[in-house]
This record gives sequence, structure tokens and C-alpha cells, in this order.
Amino acid sequence: MYPAGDLYTLVVPPAHDFDDGVASGVVLVHGLTGFMDAGAGGRLAIKHILETLENRPVAYFHIDGLYDYRARRPKTLFDSDHYESMELPHLTLSEITDAEGQKFLLLHGVEPDLGWQSVVRSVVELIRTYGVRMTVGIHAIPWPAPHTRPVEITAHSSDPELLGIHQPWVGQVEIPGSMSGLIELNLGQQKLPAVGYAAHVPHYLANSEYPKAALALVDQISLNTGLMIPRDDLRKASAEMDAQINQQISEVDENLEVVASLEQQHDDVMKSRRELSSIEQENLATGDELAAALEQYLAELDEKGRDK
Repeated sequence: MYPAGDLYTLVVPPAHDFDDGVASGVVLVHGLTGFMDAGAGGRLAIKHILETLENRPVAYFHIDGLYDYRARRPKTLFDSDHYESMELPHLTLSEITDAEGQKFLLLHGVEPDLGWQSVVRSVVELIRTYGVRMTVGIHAIPWPAPHTRPVEITAHSSDPELLGIHQPWVGQVEIPGSMSGLIELNLGQQKLPAVGYAAHVPHYLANSEYPKAALALVDQISLNTGLMIPRDDLRKASAEMDAQINQQISEVDENLEVVASLEQQHDDVMKSRRELSSIEQENLATGDELAAALEQYLAELDEKGRDK
């Protein structure tokens, strides 16, 4: 072990020392559980990376001082007459080797309950220590979209050049804070490259595992960074999930109407977006407008259901 800060311990130090602002070409991906993650998109993407690629831990955060065990009691397996296992929380920085031998870093585990600002300072310290050239955050959000269309992505960054061809979906909106958001905000303030991706998960599937969202997030990581992450398992799981959803929906006429309506709405929005060469901020829907539109739409569906 290599003692580092008060909040974490290095297991494997960086191979080289880097001065501030000098990047080694290493990418850091982060996805923490505890914040909004519709369809478990971010969690499934992280799990997929760890299960399909060679990896090893390089740093552990001292989670006992950052986690509220009584607010989020760890899942425990009790078998007949004994405790079998307990899923203890962790916050780990791992080194991953992609399919072509490229190394990158993955910050994964639980979002801390305490010490956010101190943890973020430590994360930035690690980013500088390892000469990270780009930081990428991932999670998923519920969206009024049909499962029969590709998963769309909201991209965000303090540097517009990092967003590529992504267009905004909403204007200014107040949302709950997250550790991932604070990491990106802090990196932007320090002029360190950081970008984030939120996959749009059909709102009626937000509480189920939705591998299609994980696939979309992994696709974005690869497109942005050039990392080679195998995706065949996610593609297979996505196809199987879609087939199951289609089967369930086809059994109820009202469900078919809901999906058809969402398809039309989605296609109209996408057509408009394609026709716009640029989007002015005043033309964007505000968060309140988007929420109100979704609420009205769901209310109309409920009213139709009562009329039948």
C-alpha cells in the first residue's frame, strides 16, 4: 500500500509522475450508484466494463467515514440459520485494459453520503496524479420516449467543444445535486477536460434494468475516447429485453396506443431537431415545461383509461 491522502489509499502508484496540466492520454470514467440512474443504465455499463475487461484496483477510498450505513443498510443474505454474505459499500479507482490493450481508469462504487467536497478534491488530485486527459461521467434519466426507438443522450460539459454534434434537450433547469455533477463542475472550473452523458430511458421502464441504456452509454464512451469496449453481450441483452417488452405490450391494446403515441411524439421531435442547423437558448424547453408536458401527457393517458 502507498499512503496518499486522508480519504484514500493508493494500491498501485502511477507509472510516471505528471506535472499539472500534462496529460498522459489516460481517460477516467466515473459512474457512482446512489444518484438518479433510470433503468440502472450507468450501473449496468460499469458492471459490463468490469466483467468483460481485465482490471485491477489502484486506489481505495476510506468509505467508512463517508457512508451512512443506517440510511442505506447494505443488502445481506441470510440462509436458514446463518448470514451468508453482505454487500459492503466501496468507492474504488480501478485500472482497466480495453480490448486493444489501452489503459484507462474507472471510478466506481457508491456515491458518498458525507464529505463530498473533500472527496472531489481527492478525485481531482488523483486525476492530476495519473495525468488524466479526459474525464467521462455516465448515468441515465427517465424520459418520455418509446423503447422502439434508439436511446437518445443528453451530453454536458463546461467546454462546448467537447460536446461534438450533441444538441441540448432542455434549457436551464434546477435538479438535485450529485457527486458526479460536482466532479464535472469542479473540473470545469479548473480547466480540466470533463464531459458527461445521460441516457434517456423510457419513463415506463425507469424502475427496471434496461441494458439498452447501458449499451448507449458504452457506445458514447467509445466514440468520445476511442476505447475499445466489447459490446456483444449488451447488444444481445438489449435485443432480448426489447422482445420481452414487445410481447408484454402487445397483450394490451391500451399499451399499444401509449407506445404509438410516444413514437409519433418522438419522431416529430427528432424531425424538428434534424431541421434545425442551430438551436437558440430561448427555443429550448425549460425543465418546468418539459415536466409539465410529461405530466399533462400522463394525465391524458390516465383520463383515457378511465373513459374506457
